[in-house]
Amino acid sequence: MRNTPPPTSAPLQALIIGAGFGGLGMAIQLRKAGLEDFLLLEKAEDVGGCWRDNHYPGAACDVPSHLYSFSFEPKADWSRRFAPRAEILDYLRHCADKYGLRSRIRFGQEVSAARFDEASGVWEVSTATGELLRTRVLISACGQLSRPAWPRLTGLERFEGPRFHSARWRHDVVLEGKRVAVIGTGASAIQFVPPVASRVQRLFLFQRSAPYVIPRPDRAYRPWEHALLRRVPWLQKLSRTFTYLQYEARVLGFFTFPVVMKLLERRFRRLLEREIAHPELRRKLTPDYPMGCKRILISNDYYAALSRPNVEVVSETIREVTARGVVTADGREHEVDALIFGTGFTATEFLSPMRVFGRGGRELNEVWREGAEAYLGVTVSGFPNFFMLYGPNTNLGHNSIVFMLESQIRYVLACMRVLREHHLRFLDVRPDAQRDFNARLQQALHHSVWEGGCTSWYKTAEGKNTNNWPGFTFLYRRHTRAPKLAHYDRQLGSWDTGTP
Repeated sequence: MRNTPPPTSAPLQALIIGAGFGGLGMAIQLRKAGLEDFLLLEKAEDVGGCWRDNHYPGAACDVPSHLYSFSFEPKADWSRRFAPRAEILDYLRHCADKYGLRSRIRFGQEVSAARFDEASGVWEVSTATGELLRTRVLISACGQLSRPAWPRLTGLERFEGPRFHSARWRHDVVLEGKRVAVIGTGASAIQFVPPVASRVQRLFLFQRSAPYVIPRPDRAYRPWEHALLRRVPWLQKLSRTFTYLQYEARVLGFFTFPVVMKLLERRFRRLLEREIAHPELRRKLTPDYPMGCKRILISNDYYAALSRPNVEVVSETIREVTARGVVTADGREHEVDALIFGTGFTATEFLSPMRVFGRGGRELNEVWREGAEAYLGVTVSGFPNFFMLYGPNTNLGHNSIVFMLESQIRYVLACMRVLREHHLRFLDVRPDAQRDFNARLQQALHHSVWEGGCTSWYKTAEGKNTNNWPGFTFLYRRHTRAPKLAHYDRQLGSWDTGTP
Protein backbone atom coordinates (compact mmCIF):
# COMPACT_ATOMS: atom_id res chain seq x y z
CA MET A 1 0.00 0.00 0.00
CA ARG A 2 2.96 2.35 -0.53
CA ASN A 3 1.68 5.47 -2.08
CA THR A 4 2.60 9.08 -2.89
CA PRO A 5 0.15 11.96 -2.48
CA PRO A 6 -1.79 12.70 -5.69
CA PRO A 7 -2.23 16.18 -7.16
CA THR A 8 -4.29 18.57 -5.08
CA SER A 9 -7.19 18.30 -7.53
CA ALA A 10 -7.44 14.55 -7.03
CA PRO A 11 -9.64 13.12 -4.28
CA LEU A 12 -8.13 12.01 -1.01
CA GLN A 13 -7.63 8.31 -0.68
CA ALA A 14 -9.23 8.29 2.78
CA LEU A 15 -11.20 10.71 4.92
CA ILE A 16 -11.84 9.87 8.58
CA ILE A 17 -14.64 11.49 10.61
CA GLY A 18 -13.80 11.78 14.29
CA ALA A 19 -10.54 11.87 16.28
CA GLY A 20 -11.31 9.58 19.21
CA PHE A 21 -9.96 6.08 19.75
CA GLY A 22 -11.32 4.81 16.42
CA GLY A 23 -10.24 7.74 14.24
CA LEU A 24 -6.76 8.01 15.72
CA GLY A 25 -6.22 4.25 15.54
CA MET A 26 -7.31 4.22 11.90
CA ALA A 27 -5.03 7.13 11.01
CA ILE A 28 -2.04 5.54 12.75
CA GLN A 29 -2.51 2.29 10.85
CA LEU A 30 -2.89 4.13 7.54
CA ARG A 31 0.48 5.75 8.18
CA LYS A 32 2.02 2.44 9.17
CA ALA A 33 0.75 1.02 5.87
CA GLY A 34 2.50 3.83 4.00
CA LEU A 35 -0.67 5.68 3.00
CA GLU A 36 -0.28 9.41 3.64
CA ASP A 37 -3.06 10.91 1.54
CA PHE A 38 -5.74 11.15 4.20
CA LEU A 39 -7.37 13.66 6.53
CA LEU A 40 -9.32 13.52 9.77
CA LEU A 41 -12.25 15.86 10.35
CA GLU A 42 -12.97 16.63 14.00
CA LYS A 43 -15.88 18.83 15.08
CA ALA A 44 -14.16 19.87 18.33
CA GLU A 45 -10.84 21.62 18.89
CA ASP A 46 -8.91 18.66 20.26
CA VAL A 47 -8.63 14.90 19.92
CA GLY A 48 -10.13 12.48 22.42
CA GLY A 49 -13.76 11.85 21.49
CA CYS A 50 -15.89 10.90 24.50
CA TRP A 51 -12.85 11.24 26.79
CA ARG A 52 -12.54 14.86 25.75
CA ASP A 53 -16.25 15.61 26.14
CA ASN A 54 -17.02 13.76 29.38
CA HIS A 55 -15.08 15.80 31.93
CA TYR A 56 -17.54 15.44 34.78
CA PRO A 57 -16.24 14.79 38.33
CA GLY A 58 -15.19 11.19 38.88
CA ALA A 59 -15.05 10.24 35.18
CA ALA A 60 -13.05 7.04 34.66
CA CYS A 61 -13.00 3.88 32.57
CA ASP A 62 -14.71 0.65 33.57
CA VAL A 63 -12.23 -1.52 31.62
CA PRO A 64 -8.70 -2.05 33.01
CA SER A 65 -6.18 0.37 31.53
CA HIS A 66 -3.81 -2.29 30.14
CA LEU A 67 -6.69 -3.53 28.00
CA TYR A 68 -8.30 -0.16 27.27
CA SER A 69 -5.40 1.01 25.11
CA PHE A 70 -3.97 0.20 21.70
CA SER A 71 -2.09 -3.10 21.47
CA PHE A 72 0.53 -1.34 19.30
CA GLU A 73 1.01 1.55 21.76
CA PRO A 74 1.31 0.13 25.29
CA LYS A 75 1.65 2.47 28.27
CA ALA A 76 3.67 1.20 31.22
CA ASP A 77 2.87 3.96 33.69
CA TRP A 78 -0.89 3.98 34.06
CA SER A 79 -1.53 5.40 37.53
CA ARG A 80 -4.35 2.98 38.37
CA ARG A 81 -5.76 -0.33 37.21
CA PHE A 82 -8.84 1.57 36.00
CA ALA A 83 -7.57 4.79 34.47
CA PRO A 84 -9.21 8.14 35.24
CA ARG A 85 -10.56 10.19 32.36
CA ALA A 86 -7.76 12.79 32.26
CA GLU A 87 -5.12 10.08 31.91
CA ILE A 88 -6.94 8.42 29.01
CA LEU A 89 -7.25 11.78 27.26
CA ASP A 90 -3.52 12.40 27.75
CA TYR A 91 -2.85 8.97 26.26
CA LEU A 92 -4.86 9.81 23.13
CA ARG A 93 -3.09 13.17 22.82
CA HIS A 94 0.20 11.32 23.13
CA CYS A 95 -0.82 8.98 20.30
CA ALA A 96 -1.77 11.91 18.06
CA ASP A 97 1.57 13.63 18.75
CA LYS A 98 3.81 10.57 18.54
CA TYR A 99 2.45 9.56 15.14
CA GLY A 100 2.36 13.12 13.76
CA LEU A 101 -1.38 13.19 13.21
CA ARG A 102 -2.19 16.79 14.15
CA SER A 103 -1.09 18.03 10.74
CA ARG A 104 -3.65 15.62 9.25
CA ILE A 105 -6.53 16.76 11.46
CA ARG A 106 -8.86 19.64 10.63
CA PHE A 107 -10.38 20.75 13.90
CA GLY A 108 -13.67 22.60 14.15
CA GLN A 109 -15.01 20.77 11.09
CA GLU A 110 -18.31 18.97 11.63
CA VAL A 111 -19.54 16.90 8.70
CA SER A 112 -23.06 17.80 7.63
CA ALA A 113 -23.47 15.52 4.60
CA ALA A 114 -21.68 12.98 2.42
CA ARG A 115 -22.75 11.95 -1.09
CA PHE A 116 -21.43 9.13 -3.21
CA ASP A 117 -20.86 9.88 -6.91
CA GLU A 118 -21.21 6.51 -8.60
CA ALA A 119 -19.76 7.71 -11.91
CA SER A 120 -16.42 8.61 -10.36
CA GLY A 121 -16.51 6.34 -7.32
CA VAL A 122 -15.83 9.36 -5.11
CA TRP A 123 -17.46 10.57 -1.88
CA GLU A 124 -18.19 14.29 -1.70
CA VAL A 125 -18.20 15.43 1.93
CA SER A 126 -19.67 18.75 3.07
CA THR A 127 -18.83 20.37 6.39
CA ALA A 128 -20.89 22.77 8.49
CA THR A 129 -18.47 25.56 7.54
CA GLY A 130 -19.22 25.09 3.84
CA GLU A 131 -16.07 23.22 2.85
CA LEU A 132 -16.33 20.44 0.27
CA LEU A 133 -13.88 17.53 0.29
CA ARG A 134 -13.61 14.56 -2.06
CA THR A 135 -12.37 11.12 -1.05
CA ARG A 136 -12.14 7.59 -2.40
CA VAL A 137 -12.81 5.99 0.99
CA LEU A 138 -14.96 7.50 3.73
CA ILE A 139 -14.51 6.19 7.27
CA SER A 140 -16.83 7.17 10.09
CA ALA A 141 -15.29 7.01 13.56
CA CYS A 142 -18.08 8.92 15.30
CA GLY A 143 -18.73 6.16 17.79
CA GLN A 144 -21.98 5.29 19.56
CA LEU A 145 -21.59 7.62 22.55
CA SER A 146 -20.99 11.03 21.01
CA ARG A 147 -24.40 12.75 21.17
CA PRO A 148 -26.02 13.36 24.57
CA ALA A 149 -29.60 12.17 25.06
CA TRP A 150 -31.59 15.03 26.57
CA PRO A 151 -34.70 14.04 28.53
CA ARG A 152 -38.09 15.13 27.22
CA LEU A 153 -39.72 16.58 30.30
CA THR A 154 -42.80 18.80 30.39
CA GLY A 155 -41.93 22.32 31.50
CA LEU A 156 -38.16 21.88 31.29
CA GLU A 157 -37.81 25.27 29.62
CA ARG A 158 -39.46 26.92 32.65
CA PHE A 159 -36.69 25.98 35.07
CA GLU A 160 -34.89 29.13 36.18
CA GLY A 161 -31.64 27.59 37.43
CA PRO A 162 -28.72 26.12 35.47
CA ARG A 163 -29.26 22.77 33.77
CA PHE A 164 -26.74 20.68 31.88
CA HIS A 165 -25.90 17.16 30.70
CA SER A 166 -23.02 15.19 32.21
CA ALA A 167 -21.34 15.14 28.79
CA ARG A 168 -21.50 18.96 28.72
CA TRP A 169 -20.49 19.55 32.33
CA ARG A 170 -20.53 23.18 33.44
CA HIS A 171 -17.64 23.76 35.80
CA ASP A 172 -18.70 27.40 36.13
CA VAL A 173 -21.82 26.35 38.07
CA VAL A 174 -21.10 26.42 41.80
CA LEU A 175 -22.76 23.40 43.42
CA GLU A 176 -21.45 23.81 46.95
CA GLY A 177 -24.29 24.33 49.39
CA LYS A 178 -26.94 24.05 46.64
CA ARG A 179 -29.94 21.79 46.14
CA VAL A 180 -29.33 19.65 43.07
CA ALA A 181 -31.49 17.25 41.07
CA VAL A 182 -29.75 14.48 39.15
CA ILE A 183 -31.96 12.83 36.53
CA GLY A 184 -30.76 9.41 35.41
CA THR A 185 -28.78 6.57 36.97
CA GLY A 186 -26.59 5.31 34.13
CA ALA A 187 -22.85 4.73 33.88
CA SER A 188 -22.00 8.45 34.05
CA ALA A 189 -24.31 9.19 36.98
CA ILE A 190 -22.84 6.50 39.22
CA GLN A 191 -19.45 8.16 38.73
CA PHE A 192 -20.39 11.82 39.29
CA VAL A 193 -23.06 11.35 41.99
CA PRO A 194 -20.57 10.49 44.80
CA PRO A 195 -18.34 13.59 44.38
CA VAL A 196 -21.36 15.84 43.83
CA ALA A 197 -23.19 14.43 46.86
CA SER A 198 -20.27 15.36 49.10
CA ARG A 199 -20.43 19.01 47.95
CA VAL A 200 -24.09 19.90 47.86
CA GLN A 201 -26.62 20.74 50.56
CA ARG A 202 -29.23 18.37 49.14
CA LEU A 203 -29.22 15.92 46.23
CA PHE A 204 -32.35 14.36 44.72
CA LEU A 205 -31.52 11.40 42.48
CA PHE A 206 -34.41 10.70 40.10
CA GLN A 207 -34.25 7.05 39.13
CA ARG A 208 -36.41 5.44 36.48
CA SER A 209 -34.79 2.02 36.77
CA ALA A 210 -32.32 0.76 39.37
CA PRO A 211 -29.00 -0.43 37.92
CA TYR A 212 -26.93 -3.41 38.99
CA VAL A 213 -23.77 -1.96 40.59
CA ILE A 214 -20.85 -4.20 41.50
CA PRO A 215 -17.49 -3.33 43.11
CA ARG A 216 -14.67 -1.90 40.99
CA PRO A 217 -11.48 -3.94 41.57
CA ASP A 218 -9.37 -0.81 41.35
CA ARG A 219 -6.09 0.19 42.95
CA ALA A 220 -3.09 2.41 42.28
CA TYR A 221 -0.05 0.84 40.62
CA ARG A 222 3.03 0.90 42.81
CA PRO A 223 6.34 2.51 41.72
CA TRP A 224 8.06 -0.87 41.59
CA GLU A 225 5.35 -2.17 39.23
CA HIS A 226 5.90 0.78 36.87
CA ALA A 227 9.65 0.14 36.91
CA LEU A 228 9.16 -3.56 36.22
CA LEU A 229 6.75 -2.95 33.34
CA ARG A 230 9.19 -0.49 31.74
CA ARG A 231 12.11 -2.90 32.00
CA VAL A 232 10.22 -6.05 31.04
CA PRO A 233 7.68 -5.00 28.35
CA TRP A 234 6.35 -8.51 27.83
CA LEU A 235 4.88 -8.41 31.34
CA GLN A 236 2.40 -5.79 30.20
CA LYS A 237 1.46 -7.96 27.23
CA LEU A 238 0.94 -10.81 29.66
CA SER A 239 -1.22 -8.59 31.88
CA ARG A 240 -3.23 -7.48 28.86
CA THR A 241 -3.74 -11.07 27.67
CA PHE A 242 -4.76 -12.31 31.12
CA THR A 243 -7.21 -9.41 31.55
CA TYR A 244 -8.63 -10.00 28.08
CA LEU A 245 -9.26 -13.69 28.78
CA GLN A 246 -10.75 -12.90 32.18
CA TYR A 247 -13.22 -10.43 30.67
CA GLU A 248 -13.89 -12.55 27.59
CA ALA A 249 -15.07 -15.39 29.81
CA ARG A 250 -17.92 -13.18 31.00
CA VAL A 251 -19.69 -13.69 27.69
CA LEU A 252 -20.63 -17.17 28.93
CA GLY A 253 -23.02 -15.60 31.40
CA PHE A 254 -24.62 -13.47 28.68
CA PHE A 255 -25.31 -16.39 26.33
CA THR A 256 -24.15 -19.90 27.09
CA PHE A 257 -24.67 -20.41 30.82
CA PRO A 258 -27.37 -18.07 32.15
CA VAL A 259 -27.02 -19.73 35.55
CA VAL A 260 -23.75 -17.79 35.91
CA MET A 261 -25.70 -14.54 35.77
CA LYS A 262 -28.14 -15.91 38.35
CA LEU A 263 -25.25 -16.59 40.72
CA LEU A 264 -23.85 -13.11 40.16
CA GLU A 265 -27.29 -11.65 40.81
CA ARG A 266 -27.45 -13.42 44.18
CA ARG A 267 -24.02 -12.06 45.04
CA PHE A 268 -25.21 -8.57 44.07
CA ARG A 269 -28.23 -8.82 46.36
CA ARG A 270 -26.02 -9.84 49.27
CA LEU A 271 -23.77 -6.86 48.51
CA LEU A 272 -26.76 -4.52 48.39
CA GLU A 273 -27.94 -5.79 51.75
CA ARG A 274 -24.51 -5.11 53.27
CA GLU A 275 -24.13 -1.67 51.68
CA ILE A 276 -27.65 -0.30 52.19
CA ALA A 277 -28.99 -0.57 55.75
CA HIS A 278 -32.35 1.15 55.24
CA PRO A 279 -34.96 -1.33 53.92
CA GLU A 280 -36.92 1.27 51.89
CA LEU A 281 -33.81 2.58 50.16
CA ARG A 282 -32.70 -0.99 49.49
CA ARG A 283 -36.08 -1.68 47.89
CA LYS A 284 -35.67 1.32 45.57
CA LEU A 285 -32.17 0.20 44.58
CA THR A 286 -33.19 -3.38 43.77
CA PRO A 287 -33.47 -3.87 39.97
CA ASP A 288 -36.67 -5.44 38.63
CA TYR A 289 -35.04 -7.14 35.62
CA PRO A 290 -32.45 -9.92 35.15
CA MET A 291 -28.82 -9.03 35.72
CA GLY A 292 -27.05 -8.17 32.46
CA CYS A 293 -30.22 -7.12 30.63
CA LYS A 294 -28.92 -3.57 30.97
CA ARG A 295 -25.33 -2.47 31.34
CA ILE A 296 -23.77 -3.70 34.60
CA LEU A 297 -22.09 -0.78 36.37
CA ILE A 298 -19.05 -0.75 38.64
CA SER A 299 -18.40 1.54 41.59
CA ASN A 300 -16.95 1.42 45.09
CA ASP A 301 -18.65 4.55 46.44
CA TYR A 302 -22.07 4.83 44.76
CA TYR A 303 -24.10 3.07 47.46
CA ALA A 304 -22.20 4.88 50.21
CA ALA A 305 -23.13 8.18 48.54
CA LEU A 306 -26.80 7.23 48.36
CA SER A 307 -26.74 6.42 52.09
CA ARG A 308 -25.72 9.97 52.97
CA PRO A 309 -28.34 11.95 54.95
CA ASN A 310 -28.37 14.73 52.32
CA VAL A 311 -29.23 12.35 49.44
CA GLU A 312 -32.71 11.12 48.51
CA VAL A 313 -33.45 8.56 45.81
CA VAL A 314 -36.74 9.39 44.08
CA SER A 315 -38.30 6.53 42.14
CA GLU A 316 -41.66 8.19 41.36
CA THR A 317 -42.18 9.23 37.73
CA ILE A 318 -41.42 12.86 36.90
CA ARG A 319 -44.63 14.69 35.97
CA GLU A 320 -43.19 18.08 35.10
CA VAL A 321 -40.46 20.60 35.73
CA THR A 322 -41.35 23.96 37.21
CA ALA A 323 -39.41 27.19 37.60
CA ARG A 324 -38.21 26.03 41.01
CA GLY A 325 -37.86 22.28 40.76
CA VAL A 326 -39.21 18.88 39.77
CA VAL A 327 -42.76 17.61 40.38
CA THR A 328 -43.30 13.85 40.59
CA ALA A 329 -46.45 11.84 39.90
CA ASP A 330 -47.39 11.88 43.60
CA GLY A 331 -47.73 15.68 43.39
CA ARG A 332 -44.63 16.47 45.43
CA GLU A 333 -42.43 19.34 44.24
CA HIS A 334 -38.72 18.88 44.89
CA GLU A 335 -37.27 22.39 44.98
CA VAL A 336 -33.75 22.56 43.53
CA ASP A 337 -31.23 25.13 42.35
CA ALA A 338 -29.72 23.10 39.48
CA LEU A 339 -30.56 20.17 37.20
CA ILE A 340 -27.94 17.65 36.03
CA PHE A 341 -28.87 15.08 33.39
CA GLY A 342 -27.19 11.68 33.54
CA THR A 343 -29.38 10.37 30.75
CA GLY A 344 -26.76 8.87 28.47
CA PHE A 345 -26.48 9.12 24.72
CA THR A 346 -28.51 8.65 21.53
CA ALA A 347 -26.59 5.44 20.88
CA THR A 348 -29.06 3.89 18.41
CA GLU A 349 -29.02 6.92 16.08
CA PHE A 350 -25.36 6.38 15.11
CA LEU A 351 -24.41 8.92 12.39
CA SER A 352 -27.16 11.50 13.00
CA PRO A 353 -27.38 14.41 12.40
CA MET A 354 -24.93 13.80 9.55
CA ARG A 355 -26.71 12.80 6.32
CA VAL A 356 -25.13 10.11 4.15
CA PHE A 357 -26.35 9.47 0.59
CA GLY A 358 -25.28 6.35 -1.28
CA ARG A 359 -25.99 4.84 -4.69
CA GLY A 360 -29.13 6.17 -6.35
CA GLY A 361 -29.29 9.01 -3.80
CA ARG A 362 -30.55 6.70 -1.03
CA GLU A 363 -30.13 8.27 2.40
CA LEU A 364 -28.72 6.08 5.14
CA ASN A 365 -31.16 7.37 7.77
CA GLU A 366 -34.02 6.26 5.55
CA VAL A 367 -32.42 2.86 4.93
CA TRP A 368 -32.11 2.54 8.71
CA ARG A 369 -35.65 3.68 9.53
CA GLU A 370 -36.38 0.30 11.18
CA GLY A 371 -33.07 0.24 13.05
CA ALA A 372 -29.43 0.49 12.01
CA GLU A 373 -27.66 -2.56 10.65
CA ALA A 374 -24.48 -3.25 8.73
CA TYR A 375 -22.37 -6.11 7.45
CA LEU A 376 -19.90 -6.97 10.22
CA GLY A 377 -20.96 -3.67 11.76
CA VAL A 378 -18.61 -1.98 9.30
CA THR A 379 -20.18 -1.50 5.87
CA VAL A 380 -23.70 -1.05 4.46
CA SER A 381 -25.08 -2.25 1.13
CA GLY A 382 -25.64 0.62 -1.29
CA PHE A 383 -22.92 2.76 0.30
CA PRO A 384 -19.70 1.75 -1.46
CA ASN A 385 -16.28 2.46 0.04
CA PHE A 386 -17.98 3.70 3.23
CA PHE A 387 -16.81 2.09 6.45
CA MET A 388 -17.78 2.53 10.09
CA LEU A 389 -15.74 1.97 13.22
CA TYR A 390 -17.84 1.09 16.28
CA GLY A 391 -20.84 0.74 14.00
CA PRO A 392 -24.09 -1.19 14.52
CA ASN A 393 -23.90 -4.28 16.76
CA THR A 394 -20.22 -3.90 17.64
CA ASN A 395 -20.67 -2.63 21.20
CA LEU A 396 -19.74 -4.98 24.05
CA GLY A 397 -21.16 -5.84 27.42
CA HIS A 398 -18.13 -7.77 28.62
CA ASN A 399 -14.81 -6.64 27.13
CA SER A 400 -12.82 -3.72 25.68
CA ILE A 401 -14.15 -1.86 22.67
CA VAL A 402 -10.56 -1.06 21.69
CA PHE A 403 -10.12 -4.73 20.76
CA MET A 404 -13.14 -4.44 18.44
CA LEU A 405 -11.84 -1.21 16.94
CA GLU A 406 -8.51 -2.78 16.10
CA SER A 407 -10.33 -5.65 14.36
CA GLN A 408 -12.37 -3.17 12.31
CA ILE A 409 -9.34 -1.04 11.45
CA ARG A 410 -7.54 -4.09 10.11
CA TYR A 411 -10.62 -4.97 8.05
CA VAL A 412 -10.86 -1.49 6.51
CA LEU A 413 -7.16 -1.59 5.60
CA ALA A 414 -7.68 -4.98 3.95
CA CYS A 415 -10.58 -3.59 1.89
CA MET A 416 -8.46 -0.65 0.79
CA ARG A 417 -5.70 -3.05 -0.22
CA VAL A 418 -8.23 -5.02 -2.31
CA LEU A 419 -9.35 -1.82 -4.03
CA ARG A 420 -5.78 -1.02 -5.06
CA GLU A 421 -4.56 -4.48 -5.94
CA HIS A 422 -7.67 -5.45 -7.93
CA HIS A 423 -7.91 -2.04 -9.64
CA LEU A 424 -11.43 -1.45 -8.35
CA ARG A 425 -13.37 1.77 -8.35
CA PHE A 426 -15.41 0.59 -5.39
CA LEU A 427 -16.56 -2.27 -3.19
CA ASP A 428 -20.23 -2.51 -2.20
CA VAL A 429 -21.38 -5.26 0.13
CA ARG A 430 -24.10 -7.38 -1.44
CA PRO A 431 -27.59 -6.95 0.09
CA ASP A 432 -28.00 -10.71 0.55
CA ALA A 433 -24.69 -10.94 2.43
CA GLN A 434 -25.74 -8.13 4.74
CA ARG A 435 -29.21 -9.60 5.19
CA ASP A 436 -27.91 -13.08 6.01
CA PHE A 437 -25.30 -11.73 8.43
CA ASN A 438 -27.87 -9.67 10.34
CA ALA A 439 -30.45 -12.47 10.40
CA ARG A 440 -27.92 -14.72 12.14
CA LEU A 441 -26.86 -11.88 14.43
CA GLN A 442 -30.41 -11.04 15.54
CA GLN A 443 -31.17 -14.72 16.09
CA ALA A 444 -28.15 -14.95 18.40
CA LEU A 445 -29.25 -11.81 20.23
CA HIS A 446 -32.65 -13.35 20.95
CA HIS A 447 -30.89 -15.95 23.10
CA SER A 448 -28.96 -13.35 25.10
CA VAL A 449 -29.60 -11.87 28.53
CA TRP A 450 -30.29 -8.52 26.76
CA GLU A 451 -33.66 -9.95 25.76
CA GLY A 452 -34.64 -10.41 29.40
CA GLY A 453 -37.61 -8.07 29.25
CA CYS A 454 -35.98 -4.70 29.92
CA THR A 455 -35.53 -1.55 27.87
CA SER A 456 -32.00 -0.24 27.43
CA TRP A 457 -29.86 2.04 25.28
CA TYR A 458 -28.87 -1.07 23.33
CA LYS A 459 -32.29 -1.09 21.66
CA THR A 460 -34.46 1.10 19.48
CA ALA A 461 -37.89 2.23 20.65
CA GLU A 462 -39.30 -0.76 18.76
CA GLY A 463 -37.08 -3.17 20.67
CA LYS A 464 -34.43 -4.02 18.05
CA ASN A 465 -30.95 -4.44 19.49
CA THR A 466 -28.79 -2.38 17.14
CA ASN A 467 -25.76 -1.95 19.38
CA ASN A 468 -24.34 -5.14 20.86
CA TRP A 469 -22.19 -7.92 19.45
CA PRO A 470 -23.69 -11.30 20.45
CA GLY A 471 -20.69 -13.39 21.32
CA PHE A 472 -16.95 -13.72 21.73
CA THR A 473 -14.73 -10.92 20.49
CA PHE A 474 -12.16 -13.37 19.15
CA LEU A 475 -14.85 -14.70 16.81
CA TYR A 476 -15.48 -11.15 15.61
CA ARG A 477 -11.78 -10.79 14.94
CA ARG A 478 -11.85 -14.00 12.91
CA HIS A 479 -14.84 -12.75 10.89
CA THR A 480 -12.99 -9.51 10.11
CA ARG A 481 -9.65 -11.13 9.32
CA ALA A 482 -10.05 -10.42 5.59
CA PRO A 483 -12.90 -9.37 3.28
CA LYS A 484 -14.72 -12.14 1.42
CA LEU A 485 -14.91 -10.78 -2.10
CA ALA A 486 -17.88 -13.04 -2.90
CA HIS A 487 -19.87 -10.89 -0.45
CA TYR A 488 -19.13 -7.71 -2.40
CA ASP A 489 -20.20 -6.19 -5.69
CA ARG A 490 -17.08 -4.85 -7.37
CA GLN A 491 -16.71 -2.23 -10.08
CA LEU A 492 -13.51 -2.01 -12.03
CA GLY A 493 -11.75 1.30 -12.39
CA SER A 494 -8.57 3.06 -11.46
CA TRP A 495 -8.12 3.61 -7.71
CA ASP A 496 -6.08 6.74 -8.39
CA THR A 497 -8.27 8.47 -10.96
CA GLY A 498 -11.63 6.76 -10.82
CA THR A 499 -11.69 6.32 -14.58
CA PRO A 500 -12.76 3.01 -16.16
